[in-house]
Amino acid sequence: MSNQNTNTLKRTFGMKEAVTITVGTVVGVGLFTTGANVVGGLGPAVILATFVAMLISIYPALLYAEMGAALPYAGGTYQYASLGIGKPMGMLAGWNFIISLVAVTSGEALAFSFYFKTFFSALGIELPVSDRVVATVVVIAFIITNVRGVEMTGRLQNGFMFFFWGVAVIWFLTMIPNVNMPNFVKLPDFIAQSTPLGFIASVSMIWWCFAGFETCCAMGEEIKYPQINIPRALFLAPFIVFAVNAAFQWFLVGIVPTEQIATLSTASAPFAEAMKTAGILGFPLILLAAGIAFGGDFSTLNASIAVPPRYLFTMARDGAMPKVFAKVHPKYKTPYISIIVLGLLSAFLIASNSMIYIASVSLFADLFYYVIGIAASFGLRKKHPDLKRPFKAPGIMIGAPVSVIIYLVMMTQLDREALVTGVIWCALGLIIYAVCRKRYQSDETKEVDRLIMEEEIPTPQERQKMDKEYKIWRTVVTCAVVIVVLAYVIPFIVV
Repeated sequence: MSNQNTNTLKRTFGMKEAVTITVGTVVGVGLFTTGANVVGGLGPAVILATFVAMLISIYPALLYAEMGAALPYAGGTYQYASLGIGKPMGMLAGWNFIISLVAVTSGEALAFSFYFKTFFSALGIELPVSDRVVATVVVIAFIITNVRGVEMTGRLQNGFMFFFWGVAVIWFLTMIPNVNMPNFVKLPDFIAQSTPLGFIASVSMIWWCFAGFETCCAMGEEIKYPQINIPRALFLAPFIVFAVNAAFQWFLVGIVPTEQIATLSTASAPFAEAMKTAGILGFPLILLAAGIAFGGDFSTLNASIAVPPRYLFTMARDGAMPKVFAKVHPKYKTPYISIIVLGLLSAFLIASNSMIYIASVSLFADLFYYVIGIAASFGLRKKHPDLKRPFKAPGIMIGAPVSVIIYLVMMTQLDREALVTGVIWCALGLIIYAVCRKRYQSDETKEVDRLIMEEEIPTPQERQKMDKEYKIWRTVVTCAVVIVVLAYVIPFIVV
């Protein structure tokens, strides 16, 4: 790849932005919908499903750390699969990644609308607008901010994440007196009817809260010193997501009486439902709605609107999609056509007003492109053994096939509607790809050049600063995971 290409993106993100963009994509619609619904089906045993979801995310994250550090381009899995197992599979990976996050954007916008209106309702103000209108307006707002540049995107992401955690800590402190320790020791009666397949389905729903752990790879062309920052972000991401999900689930288990916890399994907004069931209203409910709407939801919306256009941009630049999507804004240097078009597609899905349908579409696409991505890591090892790899995942001969099998088993738990929609989406993508490939045949010879990239090396002072930042993040994340696990264990000691 020529480094003089005018259609390249600007490297402005550091490790902090790589982490917050990645985690911000994940901490949102899944956590506050399906991830919380599972609490209603498992009670305190939800920690086991969440732990399993983390475990099956760790090795794929290591594979993405290897690929992201070696091939730090916009496009992530699309690039890796194209180079490792062929362009048609690369196209399918990118195509499914796009619809996955477009669906997340739509679901997150609807979730934001609910908590936004709940926030005002708790203040005694009823907003006379539909959820779809509020959701569409907020998507348009984020389209505008993302078109204006990644510096603004990164600053917003940091702000949303830190606001979310600031509010979350205050909410946690106000809720602790309402937590009943016996709730963690006694399992709901309906647990006796649980089956292994039911547990797999629960893990799949919680795993949706982890899907997107490799998001920073999609923005690899905009991350400074990607050979260092991408692996570090991916080492942290699964554990951060585990700690966040387990912490919020802990409060759901603790505040809702065991005999009523099943009501959460069908609630459209489980956290608000839990607080109402427990009779906790007023300031705690206002705080919850503010944190979810303006922190968790906003952070996911910002990231899920920022990332998919980079895939579409890269695919168009390669000739796998119409060239119009490869246009870069002359002033802001962002893939503005891709951002606008995918934002409008999100608005179209919002019109369905169905969180279940949106979640199902996203989950199918997530699992499918991860299977392709894992296969791509194996293919890259075989096809390009001399590729410089700043980080190399251990045990790929066992880890890669085991991960693929696990994700395929999880796909069997999806409903028929999601599978049909996924197949139709893949067929549409292949048709567009075939037309574009015929039209842009000259681009097919570029892939070997893409393996060659001038590596930017940080100065000793910069490296020292980066190492210090990573050490702080690693320490904080380790402490968070330990504290959350102890929170589930302590009730068995004190009760």
